[in-house]
Amino acid sequence: MHSAQLPLPRAVFAMDPVHLPLLFPEPLMARLRQTAEIDPTLVVSDFTAPTATTALARAEVLITGWGCPHLDADTMNAAPALRAVLHAAGSVRSLVGDALWKQGITVSSAVTGNALPVAEYTLAMILLAGKDTFAHRERYRVTHTYPTTTETAATGNVGRRVGVIGASRVGRRLLDLLRPYDFEVLLHDPYVDAVEAAALGARLVSLEDLLGHSDIVSLHAPDIPETQRMLDRARLALIRDGGVLINTSRGALVDHDALTDELVSGRLNAVLDVTEPEPLPADSPLYRLPNVYLTPHIAGSLGNELERLGRIVVDELERLAAGLPLTHEVRHADLARVA
Repeated sequence: MHSAQLPLPRAVFAMDPVHLPLLFPEPLMARLRQTAEIDPTLVVSDFTAPTATTALARAEVLITGWGCPHLDADTMNAAPALRAVLHAAGSVRSLVGDALWKQGITVSSAVTGNALPVAEYTLAMILLAGKDTFAHRERYRVTHTYPTTTETAATGNVGRRVGVIGASRVGRRLLDLLRPYDFEVLLHDPYVDAVEAAALGARLVSLEDLLGHSDIVSLHAPDIPETQRMLDRARLALIRDGGVLINTSRGALVDHDALTDELVSGRLNAVLDVTEPEPLPADSPLYRLPNVYLTPHIAGSLGNELERLGRIVVDELERLAAGLPLTHEVRHADLARVA
């Protein structure tokens, strides 16, 4: 006697269509279509469009990504059969509304996959900053000569003290990547105790102690009301002269005007992949300062890294279709402490 095969879940893509082919190249799309009933030519970016309304009415699973509209109460009303949201991107904090959590819909995110390139970018910038790479490059452009031993006396990564703010997913990946190097690592996170910090390879300290004793400070806290402008003028002033601030989290975590003043003065250096606002106005001095390394929000998954996020979502969909627990499920309560 053969057991009846479960019907494939009905799924809908909801994101900016430009991301779809990189997230789900053909072999991955084939796996996905074997697991769910889905139209690969329908990618919803406006839930009020007639085609979207029809698709939502039948959807059991939304496969979302960057450019997906906010999943608010109206969306939930339009999708009465919805039971899961599988997000092929990072945090779902700004995507998922209270209505969805109240209905108990399962949410999964590829945020752990997106954390890896952010941590890799941050590690690279820490190593380059420790070698004073950016200042040497600027000096070399002008002088066309090698630096003197006096100019390189403070250069190097042996014993460099790195302060990590936030044991988020990115923060934890970074802490793991830092282990092989001769750094002293400090950590501030209100949800972590000293024993856990030590297991992560860091020494737990207060935010003020971290800022005052680190050569390089790297931000990895979530963007929530409690963390906005957490690095205000007074806290930025605690960072030692010549210190480096790396921000790959969110620009809102830093008082932009205070940071600009510190950077214009030349007292601090910064590697900024995120800013507030984003992008910066064309006349911002941060574009021109030699002590600022500014990149256009590239630390997260780009290009061929997007397929990693797609694989996570397809794996999750296969588990969902088989009635198994999801590996990357996100719970509402977790959003206050992770990024």
